[in-house]
Amino acid sequence: MSTIEVTSPFDGRVVGSVPFTTVEGVQKAIDTAYERFLDVDNWIPKYKRIEILENLMKIMSSQVEELTILCASEGGKPYIDSKVEIQRAINGVKIAIEQIGLQEGQEIAMGHTASSANRMAYTMKEPIGVVAAISAFNHPFNLAIHQVIPAIAVGCPVIIRPATQTPMSALRLVELLKEAGLPEGWAQAVVCDRQGGELLVTSPKTAFFTFIGSGPVGWYLNSKASAGTRSALEHGGVAPVIVEPDADIEAMIPDLVKGGFYHAGQVCVSVQRIFVHESIADTVASEIAQKASKLVVGDQLDPKTEVGPLINHNEVNRVEEWVNDAVAKGGKILTGGKRIGDSCFEPTVIVNPSDDAIISQKEIFGPVVCVYSYKTLDEAIKRANQLDVSFQAAVFTKNLDTALKAVKRLNATAVMVNDHTAFRVDWMPFGGAKTSGLGLGGIPDSMREMQNQKMMVIKSPVL
Repeated sequence: MSTIEVTSPFDGRVVGSVPFTTVEGVQKAIDTAYERFLDVDNWIPKYKRIEILENLMKIMSSQVEELTILCASEGGKPYIDSKVEIQRAINGVKIAIEQIGLQEGQEIAMGHTASSANRMAYTMKEPIGVVAAISAFNHPFNLAIHQVIPAIAVGCPVIIRPATQTPMSALRLVELLKEAGLPEGWAQAVVCDRQGGELLVTSPKTAFFTFIGSGPVGWYLNSKASAGTRSALEHGGVAPVIVEPDADIEAMIPDLVKGGFYHAGQVCVSVQRIFVHESIADTVASEIAQKASKLVVGDQLDPKTEVGPLINHNEVNRVEEWVNDAVAKGGKILTGGKRIGDSCFEPTVIVNPSDDAIISQKEIFGPVVCVYSYKTLDEAIKRANQLDVSFQAAVFTKNLDTALKAVKRLNATAVMVNDHTAFRVDWMPFGGAKTSGLGLGGIPDSMREMQNQKMMVIKSPVL
């Protein structure tokens, strides 16, 4: 079996190697998972799933440091944030355990019409079938948790195809599940090329596929899925923030800086477009720039690092091109604007790039925040809504009516009031609309998506 080397995004050093799965190997994984699903008599009972997941929590809790270094080494997220990712992952398993007892059916009313007399009916939940998960690089361990653990929790065999740049975390999760007592074949990881990934989605043996990554790839795969295959797609957004004149600037600035530069902006709901009322626009922009200029950029394994590398050198080149385009189209750089070697880019704040600048229209996925001034709230909402994406948005104001108006009118699946767009906890619904995605993530919602509802109707003369 061939292998691929995994390298650090910061300095290119080899941090591990993983087996590479051929298309034939992917097909074998699908066949194995499908056999597990068809063998109804040997489905893993709920109490056993709970036991396995509880064991997984204990194992992960004993290896936080090891898993943090693994996650940071391959993904480039700073050590301090990678540790939070592992802690979130452990809590994610706990959420799934709690949800197992809450994913229930209901009684369907009968007997109130002549045609339904002498009957009672109940719904119940069953695993949908084989789950195929295609994951992204930016949260390699926690994304695997969000895609794999809900499947195991509801009793679905699952195959995850992690990003080839960050495959070690997902493979480690599958190993830990086996160590926790999960029987062979119920969770598999395949590191493969695009043809193998496409096979996962297009196979008629796949009942559900969950995808986290770029919009063009997600929508393409969705169009190729077999008839009856259910899907959940999580793409990116260009998160808009509206700042009204009455906003608490002192409290707001740290949130916006964290939301914009966390993981070097490589988050699907990172703060990118901040629309600030003209009366305070200069103040807000300068304070964000001042704080951003003090962020420590460098090796993700250094505990002092706050902004790590981009995932690869091509991404640094692209971010640099987009920043230069923004400047050429009227944007003013308050801080940053330059690359730091081959792997990092300075935390950058740009004021008023034109609406036709690339950075005003597309997700930068880099450490760049743009501040735009506006005259009226209606203008800000209109500009925030002018793109074909719809994910998380935010508004900062002390006025309840203003907040409710923004919540109602912003084209977003979630609107944060007095908080940044990148806020997330793992039990909340999470997902985009329009070109930003399909369906909902978040562990409870993923578990619901991965189940079918079955109804039982009983007819009896004594009813």
